[in-house]
Amino acid sequence: MSDDELIPGLPEEVARECLLRVGFDQLPAARSTSRRWKAEVESPFYHRLRRARGMARPLLALAQAEPPLAAAGPANKYAGLSTSYRLVLHDPVAGGWAALPPLPGAGGLPLFCQLAAVAACGGERRRLVVVGGWDPETWAPTDAVHVYDFLSGSWRRGAAMPGPRRSFFACAAVGRWVFVAGGHDEEKNALRSAVAYDAEADAWVPLPDMAAERDEARGVCVGGRFVAVGGYPTEAQGRFAGSAEAFDPAAWAWGPVQERVLDEGTCPRTCCAAPAPSAGATMYMLRDGHLAARDATNNGGAAWRAVASLPEDGRAVTALAAIGDGRVVAIGAGSHGGEQAVYLLTTEEGGDKNGAAQSWARAAAPPEFAGVSYWDRAKSRFSLYTMFLCQLPRVALWGRIEMAKPTHDMTKEGDVCYRFMRAELPSHI
Repeated sequence: MSDDELIPGLPEEVARECLLRVGFDQLPAARSTSRRWKAEVESPFYHRLRRARGMARPLLALAQAEPPLAAAGPANKYAGLSTSYRLVLHDPVAGGWAALPPLPGAGGLPLFCQLAAVAACGGERRRLVVVGGWDPETWAPTDAVHVYDFLSGSWRRGAAMPGPRRSFFACAAVGRWVFVAGGHDEEKNALRSAVAYDAEADAWVPLPDMAAERDEARGVCVGGRFVAVGGYPTEAQGRFAGSAEAFDPAAWAWGPVQERVLDEGTCPRTCCAAPAPSAGATMYMLRDGHLAARDATNNGGAAWRAVASLPEDGRAVTALAAIGDGRVVAIGAGSHGGEQAVYLLTTEEGGDKNGAAQSWARAAAPPEFAGVSYWDRAKSRFSLYTMFLCQLPRVALWGRIEMAKPTHDMTKEGDVCYRFMRAELPSHI
């Protein structure tokens, strides 16, 4: 192919229109075709045109158990017992699916890691950052950072996260920054410290401490600010606070604590907000079997309102994601332990955004991307199609053989907050 023409024999405008229609999973291949195509797909102008033509759509990055081994004969009994996880991309509008390449030099995706999409040149959110989590072999907290470039289709190792190796921290991206706050250290002490990762410079910088310790807080991006929602201090151990704190990158400071963002005791696991550069934003979460929303710019005064009922076959929701324009994605199943599926909430033509003309559409998933829950004979190993829960094999900790056993506590809103309790196994297992 000539480096002087986008597509030989076609006018420049027509060739560019063809290139604009390349799918998200084919961009790396297009970029490597020629120097001219590489320059084209890397230019901010190309991505502005994709947005203008409606070709740039939001993607979901999901952590999913590796498909069970297709084993036959004696090996069949071991099929489905893999503890390896991968990242997959889903286009909830067009319905496309694609698996990302595995992380380099790792034994699989870290358990309980956090994902954040950051902006690159031109303001495009073109990089995916994987932060922290647990080593899938040792279950030790890791400070590892991995960065995926959607255009090159490759991973690179990022600068390690500084400070104590933390678990279950709040995390969200604002522009090119990935913010991390709270969680707990290796001694199970809740943290109020925070750091930020500059994905362009591949460097971490410290932030001022939050006003409160926040273990298991939820991180969201609201109106250009990083918000840590909920969480609890060391002495509370699972009794979630209803407050939140917002960090303003422009002022490089935390704002005052926002009270009554959630009801006291509510797990913030399903809180989400569509990233937006404007001051206005809406936060969503699961409440009383409904998708609920509130004005995220109102510091504690706004009430949650029901937006839509959950789909009948997806009421056991494990994750929510807002993708803009009033569209929300839910990952759930008909019952706890059932097959997981992705649902997209959209407003029908002629309807409003108050739930009167909204409907859920279930995304069709090829077999290799279907989320099926299963339990082994000890009822201790499970695999849920979700970005939050990870498979729980038997592990050796502190010189004893112990088993991480999933349990859950139902809050008064009907949310499910998963806990991991240790139960000593009989010596013969």
